[in-house]
Amino acid sequence: MLNIVGHKKIWFTISIVLVGIAVVAIAVFGFQESAELKGGTLWELKVPGQNLSAAAVQTFFQNDLHVSDAQVTVDNGNQSFLVVFGSINETVHQQYISELTAQWPSFQELSFQSISSSVGANLRNNSIIAIILVLIGISLYIAFAFRKASRPISSWKYGWITLMTLFHDVAIPAGMLAILGHYMNVQLNSDIIVALLVVMGFSVHDTIVVFDRIRENLLNHRGKMPFATIVNDSVNQTLARSINTSLTLILVLLSLYFVGPADLKYFVLTLLVGVTTGIYSSIFIASPALVATSRNESV
Repeated sequence: MLNIVGHKKIWFTISIVLVGIAVVAIAVFGFQESAELKGGTLWELKVPGQNLSAAAVQTFFQNDLHVSDAQVTVDNGNQSFLVVFGSINETVHQQYISELTAQWPSFQELSFQSISSSVGANLRNNSIIAIILVLIGISLYIAFAFRKASRPISSWKYGWITLMTLFHDVAIPAGMLAILGHYMNVQLNSDIIVALLVVMGFSVHDTIVVFDRIRENLLNHRGKMPFATIVNDSVNQTLARSINTSLTLILVLLSLYFVGPADLKYFVLTLLVGVTTGIYSSIFIASPALVATSRNESV
């Protein structure tokens, strides 16, 4: 049996370092926001029969269409390009179509969205509110659900520790996105925000499984075993289930990352990193934190 609780200082140190790096990265670099969040144009286009690169399309937009802020990515799956730049009206949109068709007669428009800055700001604010409400709602629910397991620690601490682990699981992939945004121009969009919310849901699910086993063992062994022993036994009892369930998800995400659509690459990467940190926090952070916050070892 693994002595997970006994080595809690090691697990806490690892998490503090990772979260610290993530917070510093977010504070220093910030996020590269997509057109969805700051306003702008999302244009997916295709040029069949032409062996074009993203660099060639971007050069045309910058030099011929005079769109200096155009950023082009390629989706190798369907040989299309996603072009992101500032907001334009329909007149300019039609002018660009004419010039693209003149340059490449096989040009096809797959989708076009031009989002105003006010709409983007509203979406960004709503996303922040959604994340905060999810964090608070989950913490309050767990504090209520574990009200009968209030010894040797108060039930509200289950909710507080869950909130801490959720912050841990969101902060690390968010820090990764800030670093990728600074060095690789990876942009934060609504898909990635959804991925962060999914990570929170997965993380709390795994944490509740462990906490529920702790609650069950507390009721069965109260007065017979030290609290730290009950927690450590509970984690070990759910360890195989947590790893097996999570590993199947990680394998699916790895497959999607390497062979899935290009426009979902960073959505999948965010899920992959978040799920991995969620596994770590539910096993090595949440339960040992219960022991660290208990005032005594008696149950």
